[in-house]
Amino acid sequence: MVRLENIRKSFSGSSILKGISLGVEKGEVLVIIGPSGSGKTTLLRCLNYLESPDSGTVTIGGHTVKAEQHSKKEILDLRKKSAMIFQNYNLFKNKTALGNVMEGLLVSKKIGREAAEEISLHFLEKVGLSDKKDFYPSQLSGGQQQRVGIARALALNPDVILLDEPTSALDPELVGEVLDVIKKISKEGITMVIVTHEMKFAREVASRVAFMEGGAVVEEGPPEVMFFQPREERTRRFLKNVIKEPEYSI
Repeated sequence: MVRLENIRKSFSGSSILKGISLGVEKGEVLVIIGPSGSGKTTLLRCLNYLESPDSGTVTIGGHTVKAEQHSKKEILDLRKKSAMIFQNYNLFKNKTALGNVMEGLLVSKKIGREAAEEISLHFLEKVGLSDKKDFYPSQLSGGQQQRVGIARALALNPDVILLDEPTSALDPELVGEVLDVIKKISKEGITMVIVTHEMKFAREVASRVAFMEGGAVVEEGPPEVMFFQPREERTRRFLKNVIKEPEYSI
């Protein structure tokens, strides 16, 4: 479903991604973990060309874009294959929850208003917000705004959903409601790539976990291996520093 091959990216002469190759199968949930500054978010943004890689290829749903030579149409076609859930919600402040979910269907998918509304209401109900459909972002909590963002992504029926630390901007008491929704949809066979600092959540939701540091993938594997028997010493040190739960013995 998703394939990254030899992705490299630099900013101001500083190498951020150093030839990363990763694959994600249909229905798989890949969770990317690692310390701040390791390149996780940059990698996610390169997947849908919010950041343009310097070299390498990105494939989503059979559609490939080569960094060295591509057209604007190829990038637009690639972006239509994915939907992104941002740290800071990125909702239209002048549109209701329903309006925010409908927008992509009306503009990108060219779906008629009546059908778009029906689809949007379905996904608002799926994230537990059908009663908030006429509320504006300023009238919603951070957790509710992020759930609108999730409904918006689901409504587009993309090949893959990309989530960039979806709880990092939330107050601690609101984190659980968003994680619960993501865990629920992860069980429905939806392909996802998630960057998160929530280790317990990562273990519960992931089909596979990739640990990044210094712009490279140090190791990857199923969560039961990555969280309990990682091969690499650097992975073990990272997990010891971020996990305080006694059930882990790394």
